[in-house]
Amino acid sequence: MKVERLAISDVILVTPPRFSDNRGFFSETYNIDRMKEAGIDLPFVQDNQSLSTKKGVIRGLHCQLAPYAQGKLVRCTKGAIWDVAVDARTGSPTWGKWVAAELSEENWSQLWIPPGFLHGFCTLTENAEVQYKCTSLYDKASERAVIWNSKEIDITWPVNPNEAILSDKDLACPEFSEAKGWFAY
Repeated sequence: MKVERLAISDVILVTPPRFSDNRGFFSETYNIDRMKEAGIDLPFVQDNQSLSTKKGVIRGLHCQLAPYAQGKLVRCTKGAIWDVAVDARTGSPTWGKWVAAELSEENWSQLWIPPGFLHGFCTLTENAEVQYKCTSLYDKASERAVIWNSKEIDITWPVNPNEAILSDKDLACPEFSEAKGWFAY
């Protein structure tokens, strides 16, 4: 398994090997021991899956507060996405900084986004299917979000802002400064 720490070292890009032959391929996409070796040592309790039928769909930037803060192990099993993690841990030296990685059915990479980070993604293809494991169950009362194009974070999204496709809910989110105090470092 290839393991790469990104510019914010708590965010980890993991690429499991694929073993191919004339039938297709086999891949062990999750193994608790390999994940612990990679620095991902929290139990997963919920799996989620989404399908975005259009290119340019943005989902995020989402998180949940403690005690339901979620770490997420994200992968794209069909198409491609640009996956983003934003450090929302007050007091962190990287607070308000972001990192991103392309996840696709081709590169087979997964992104570990620890609790205390905002998460979002932009579809790079039509019919992008995303699956992710979560370390905490969904809790509506703990749900929080920040506007995708927050001037305070200044994420360089791979889509023309006028062509981005978002839900009404994601369009009504506050600026990043509202996240101060959501998580401690």
